[in-house]
Amino acid sequence: MNTEHITLLQPDTYIYIGWGILLLLSMIAGVICYYSKRRWQKWTSVIPLCLLWPVFIYGAYIGVNQFEVKHVELTFEDLPEAFDGYTIVQFSDVHTGTFTGFRRDLLVKAVDSINAQNADLVVFTGDLQNKVPSEIEPFRELLSSIKAKDRVCSVLGNHDYDIYDDGDDLERYMNIGTRQGIDEELGWTLLGNNRIFVRRGNQHIVVAGMQNDGDGERFPQKGDLSSTLYRVSRQDFVVLLEHDPSSWRRKILPHCHAQLTLSGHTHGGQISLFGWSMANLKYKENSGLYNIDNRYLYVSNGLSGVLPFRIGVPAEITVITLHKKK
Repeated sequence: MNTEHITLLQPDTYIYIGWGILLLLSMIAGVICYYSKRRWQKWTSVIPLCLLWPVFIYGAYIGVNQFEVKHVELTFEDLPEAFDGYTIVQFSDVHTGTFTGFRRDLLVKAVDSINAQNADLVVFTGDLQNKVPSEIEPFRELLSSIKAKDRVCSVLGNHDYDIYDDGDDLERYMNIGTRQGIDEELGWTLLGNNRIFVRRGNQHIVVAGMQNDGDGERFPQKGDLSSTLYRVSRQDFVVLLEHDPSSWRRKILPHCHAQLTLSGHTHGGQISLFGWSMANLKYKENSGLYNIDNRYLYVSNGLSGVLPFRIGVPAEITVITLHKKK
């Protein structure tokens, strides 16, 4: 599959399809129970539905609205002394087009929780929209209220490009420009293969951000490390924002020294049973904290998704505190 265009349904359409499938299965089970004289046939048609109905209702209406604040403490030998105790709040995969109806309350709760942390830095690791930037409009005031002592930094995710846009070529071109300008209008610093230096006295750290660097087939592969880390010294402490965590092994670990990478994209698989999710099939790093040779990756489960359904994977924001190893 190429990245020119991928068709997506509206989020609620997936839920309506789920209702339709379960109602159809229930009708079939009813016919079997009415006409069958064998007890085992009746039980085998009814028992699966007794499991599927509560699972569907829970995932679509309860699990999708669960939220938690995760805290991560990380210690580095090469963190500048002035940044000991520095706090970063990460949030990811907002998918504003999905926050309709009762689901909007979760985004309000998340923004309130972000601001309550009084963080030094807030970072957003991609996917602000599902398909088009107009989805963001009802949330401009809410999202622009996110504040940090230093600033709010962001990167683009695969949904922030035009590959899901149903419009014609001109509409898609216009939407690309609109989407890239929204972060600035929100008061965020969009890092597209770029970096900033955050200073404390005569010491600094680098906050860098790559454009989405996916597999290049289904997801855009636009990350450019040489541009992202231009004029960054090997001695600098680097926090790197990259939406797709698959880039960590493929590009970041072998080609740069970034000590901490923050990603999203996977949503933690959205359904997790006994610690296993479908995301395990595609991504070695798909949820939470990973460490290779004291270089860390944190993959956020995000706040939402095109499919408004979660079981065992609550929406999250993450409070990361950096410490200097004494």
